Amino acid sequence: MKVGCIGLGDIAQKAYLPVLATLPGVELHLQTRTAATLDRVADTLHLPAAQRHRDLDSLLAAGLDAAFVHAPTSVHAEIVGRLLEAGVPTYVDKPLAYEYADSERLVELAEKRAVSLAVGFNRRLAPSYAQCVEHPRDLIVLQKNRVGLPEDPRTLVLDDFIHVVDTLRFLLPGEVDHVDVRARIRDGLMHHVVLQLSGDGFTAIGMMNRMNGSTEEILEVSGQDTKRQVLNLSDVVDHKGQPTLRRRGDWVPVARQRGIEQAVLVFLDAVRDGRLLSARDALLTHELCERVVREALAQAS
Repeated sequence: MKVGCIGLGDIAQKAYLPVLATLPGVELHLQTRTAATLDRVADTLHLPAAQRHRDLDSLLAAGLDAAFVHAPTSVHAEIVGRLLEAGVPTYVDKPLAYEYADSERLVELAEKRAVSLAVGFNRRLAPSYAQCVEHPRDLIVLQKNRVGLPEDPRTLVLDDFIHVVDTLRFLLPGEVDHVDVRARIRDGLMHHVVLQLSGDGFTAIGMMNRMNGSTEEILEVSGQDTKRQVLNLSDVVDHKGQPTLRRRGDWVPVARQRGIEQAVLVFLDAVRDGRLLSARDALLTHELCERVVREALAQAS
């Protein structure tokens, strides 16, 4: 199976390539416009010249069976569109695009061409989060914070807060009948954003503070006099009387802990089996993110 990796930034090098490079039966092809980066990464993986590509035309000419897109979000729409037009099953690191109209167009193109399109919402497959689906979830609180990093609202929401939005959607125990957005934007930069989703018997709150005291991700799900807390996708604390702590095993790879290894395997297994993957549900997350951006900007005006 010939698998392309487009974009060789941190997420590709730290998370995806360590998984892809070790899979049996995978012939890995790399593509980036930066020659020095291409050669450095390809040399590390001992890839021959035929598996190194400076442009998308060269990569497509290799006859790909599947592709992973980790290029900057600003070029996702163009790259993913070309891959889908060429009939290449495509996995794109979130988001599909900055603008909802572009994301919708890509999902519709994939459906029209009957080509698999998957979006990298890896937290759905992270063991510590996936296990929370079995826990009572009357109240869900997820916060993902960073230090000294206010950002353009659309960039912050679509590149980062989208993980919070999608994880809340994944964990919701029922249909949402109320959505509330609150944000702080100063001088065009978003400092924090809060999303509340509620329905019959449950409330889910997602928060991101870019002016926080530390970089952290904390999930809490509670109900029926129990609470489960997940710290940085790793340590799990169950509260029912006395708290009990379960730590990530010393030899568990970070990519498996964060659900990235599982996401890669699910996608490639579907390609091998000829099963069509749809990004229609992922589009609902993009639609909700668009609402967050729109309402946050309206509050700031």
